[in-house]
Amino acid sequence: MRSLPSIIHLDMDAFFAAVEQASKPSLRGKPVIVGGLGGRGVVSTASYEARKFGVHSAMPMAQARRLCPNAAFLAGRFEAYRRASGLVMGLLRELSPLVQPLSLDEAFVDLEAGPYGPVLAEAEHGTGERLLLALAEDLRADIVERTGLTASVGVAGSKLMAKIASEQAKPDGLVLIEPGQERAVLGPMPVRALPGIGPATEQVLRRAGLNTVAELAEAGEAELVQLLGKAHGLGVHAMSIGLDDRPVVADQDAKSVSVEDTFEVDLADRDRVLREVEALALRCVRRLRGAGRSGRTVVLKVRRFDFSTLTRSETLRGPTDDEAVVVETARRLASQVDITGGVRLLGVGVAQLADYTQEDLFAQAVREEAAAGAEAGAGVAEEPEPVEEQAAPVRRWLPGQDVRHAEHGPGWVQGSGVGRVTVRFETPWSGPGRVRTFRIDDPALEPARPLPLRQGWPGVEDGDEDEAGAEGVGGGPGEG
Repeated sequence: MRSLPSIIHLDMDAFFAAVEQASKPSLRGKPVIVGGLGGRGVVSTASYEARKFGVHSAMPMAQARRLCPNAAFLAGRFEAYRRASGLVMGLLRELSPLVQPLSLDEAFVDLEAGPYGPVLAEAEHGTGERLLLALAEDLRADIVERTGLTASVGVAGSKLMAKIASEQAKPDGLVLIEPGQERAVLGPMPVRALPGIGPATEQVLRRAGLNTVAELAEAGEAELVQLLGKAHGLGVHAMSIGLDDRPVVADQDAKSVSVEDTFEVDLADRDRVLREVEALALRCVRRLRGAGRSGRTVVLKVRRFDFSTLTRSETLRGPTDDEAVVVETARRLASQVDITGGVRLLGVGVAQLADYTQEDLFAQAVREEAAAGAEAGAGVAEEPEPVEEQAAPVRRWLPGQDVRHAEHGPGWVQGSGVGRVTVRFETPWSGPGRVRTFRIDDPALEPARPLPLRQGWPGVEDGDEDEAGAEGVGGGPGEG
């Protein structure tokens, strides 16, 4: 255990919803709920304004709508969240090379391993603590300056206590727990405050009369081992008395890349299932390439109408990031699955990741086979069959989606239906913008990439800042 509280746990406040509020001036200070918008959707994140109505993560979206009907319900924009996360993680890496991301919005940092490590090692205890607090405060201020987002930070001598401290700091706060105060802080807390204690373990402990962390510590190792087994019992007892020597491990490597979709209506048509699998495989490959990786195993996940879940996988001869290979493999796996009764969820993933693609024999074979088929067909003169003229696919506009209009500039979708889409034209650095309604097939309206949350950030497209000002997207007469 450390004598100085040199481990930081950072947790961004209501991250997805906060990014949406920072991106959309008209939503600041108002309840915002991000998640799946279909009948089976769940809440990913609720802003603090929405939490006052009882809305929380993992709640069914239908229940959230009943509790907070006047909230803005938005689909997720993961490109925007990844961009904001990258900036925050970059600030953390300026403090130390030992940054352990747990998710897009959460990470541990070991300050002893960073540039301030030698100063901390030589400083007196009080001076060291003041320096650590100053570093944490500067970090929070830098995050606000760079992103407009707030973070809660815990500072302690272990990962366990730093995580506890950041929970106490929420929202938008900073808490330091001095080494030696672990048991005093943990004692009154419910047993669920300790990581690794879920609902099932909580019930076992409650039946034994153990409801607080202090009661766990008093029970001792022997009783906890008897209740929970050796490994779990020893670990829970150590945490109950504040012992945690786990190191901060930098950049834990991802083991797989995957995407999945839950459908509002169960899919029972084989061709529809295969089309959805193909679309998921293409999305998965885009994520794979975005991470600069390739993979050797293609995995298919199918959740059926009765909630039973099947996984099928196929391992290739070498790593690939080729769309044709992943799509063909995923479709082959899907064709082997019984879909009688319907499918409510599909997922496609790539595992056994590598940092590069060796000679991709499968991809080469697929391309050669396609070329051979084209050559064979070229020598056969056939009367071309009349082709039916097909209607252009109807574009789907999701609430919260970034768009750009040829005349009005950048904005976001407030809602759509009955052949119309409503757009609010504003940018992260403007005031609340005006609302306009268009046909869903208006050729002047196009999907767009997210704008940065601050002017001057890397990634601002040429002309965006000038255009926002020229269009006068700030609030005013006629604002919707």
